[in-house]
Amino acid sequence: MSASMRAISPQAWGPPEVLVEVEVARPEPGPTEILVRVHAAGVNATDWKARAHGGLRLWEDPPILGHDVSGVVEAVGLGVTLYKPGDEVFGMPRFPRQAGAYAEYVTAPARQFARKPSSLSHVEAAALPLTGLTAWQSLTETAKLRPGQRVLVHGAAGGFGHVAVQVAKALGAFVIGTARASKHPFLRKLGIDEVVDYTAVDFTEVLRDIDVVLDPIGGDNSRRSLHVIRRGGTLISLAGADDVPSVEEAGARGVSSGFTLVEPDYAGMSAIADLVRTGKLRPEIDAVFPLEQAAEAHRRGERGGNTGKIVLRIR
Repeated sequence: MSASMRAISPQAWGPPEVLVEVEVARPEPGPTEILVRVHAAGVNATDWKARAHGGLRLWEDPPILGHDVSGVVEAVGLGVTLYKPGDEVFGMPRFPRQAGAYAEYVTAPARQFARKPSSLSHVEAAALPLTGLTAWQSLTETAKLRPGQRVLVHGAAGGFGHVAVQVAKALGAFVIGTARASKHPFLRKLGIDEVVDYTAVDFTEVLRDIDVVLDPIGGDNSRRSLHVIRRGGTLISLAGADDVPSVEEAGARGVSSGFTLVEPDYAGMSAIADLVRTGKLRPEIDAVFPLEQAAEAHRRGERGGNTGKIVLRIR
């Protein structure tokens, strides 16, 4: 008889209260996979959007949310030489398919994880994979960012934004962020070059000649961002494919525009780990909840206004 584990599963797609604790079979690693005993799981907007609507409908039975994982290798499958039991790892396995991070154990291909930097706790490490990889892939691969270019990060103090600011700075960019005034001291500690209080001024009236915009907000915010990007610049929407300005609308302003979906990436995770080890990246933790309070963690995220990431502590 297989061992069991605790997990959080939505019993239907809807409000936070659909999230309940369940007992399910513990997964076993297949060839090239590792079994990770999860210590902490990051909470992302993708999680509460999936809970509310079913997401991309790539869910298993039962559906278990979560993609950000930090934990310890419990067992390795056939052919795995990268890790051994006892190694501390973090990663964003299987995205956008079900990873099941809101659980005591996950399995995934070994190379969808990287070694956790020893300077980070599991809670801190669980805050980084999805946000860090999204920022890294968007800036280095999609935008092909060069040192000295001007990057605008919307929602700069949030779970994604504060990581994107640090990644962009590490890549040599001049970084501008939008955030309410109360968040400005925090962002200045991160080394941001310029901050715009979006509650006091219209960013389209005070910014010009931006090379790259990272927009996790979407909708009208993405369309308005077209007005501050130089010809030849790039707008990367992270909120959803429906929130991207049309090719014609962006093209008329000489801007490349599109929606990017982050992918599991060993090289990218290793780069994020290196930024941590060299002191260029450190996650800010907004709140930590035990696994059984996942619904409350989602409520906290959906209220907005958080500084940094929300994380579930599993052990």
